[in-house]
Amino acid sequence: MSGGQGISGLVVVDKPAGWTSHDVVGRVRRLARTRRVGHAGTLDPMATGVLVVGVGKATRLLGHLALTEKEYDATIRLGQSTDTDDAEGEVTATASAAGVTDAALRAGIEALTGEIRQVPPQVSAIKVDGRRAYAMARRGERVALEARTVTVHAFTVTDVRRHGDLVDVDASITCSSGTYIRALARDLGAALGCGGHLTALRRTRVGPYDLAMARTLDRLAEKLEILPMAEAVAAAFPRREVTADEARKVVHGGRLPAAGLGPGPVGVFASDGTLLALVEERGGAAKPLAVFVP
Repeated sequence: MSGGQGISGLVVVDKPAGWTSHDVVGRVRRLARTRRVGHAGTLDPMATGVLVVGVGKATRLLGHLALTEKEYDATIRLGQSTDTDDAEGEVTATASAAGVTDAALRAGIEALTGEIRQVPPQVSAIKVDGRRAYAMARRGERVALEARTVTVHAFTVTDVRRHGDLVDVDASITCSSGTYIRALARDLGAALGCGGHLTALRRTRVGPYDLAMARTLDRLAEKLEILPMAEAVAAAFPRREVTADEARKVVHGGRLPAAGLGPGPVGVFASDGTLLALVEERGGAAKPLAVFVP
């Protein structure tokens, strides 16, 4: 599908290193020729991989998509700590990781798997008293960020490379929304007594959208591939088909009886496959979260 006014859907971008998520949104705005573009789940400039971008009406899906499970390939360097918990920052401490055994590494990773309490990095987009933590950190303010509960579903080491006092650990990580991979690197290094930071990060999946569906910005400049709204919703959420009477009700913001399709958003479709709305089931009723048909 080519760019132009009135198009709605998702663009799954393979974000290049050195670009902010906002840079990518700006590029897609120009390609799609519309201001109505946003993204789900920020990627740091250093990181590459899957960034889900919404165009037109699909911007209303982004908040719901941001909450889904994510998958990453990461490289953690043990033996050095930085002020940003990644390679973009200044090294603040060094301690030899040469004595870290494979067994100690396994134990450290096991302790960071499952439901854990995680303090976000000092340099993060979290708001403290209405101000972004990263903006405060840049001014030299030490921010007291509260630990949050996140879930690391899988933390699998794929390679370990030892170079003198430094150890590089490649890992694949599957986690809940809101998990900072930089903080996992920091906490693993702290637990092993040598410090650690993230040197490479590639997001391979956001919910149902993976690298196989992602396109580079160069490729999108040649042909803007937009996943239509109905397909995007059907891939990410349970699907519910409704009768003509129910369709009329839901497009006017009315509630339907719950269909037992789970606590998260449910895509509501007309019998001809038209996407009508996203609803949420609560207390026996399905209440519209977003209506897509005028």
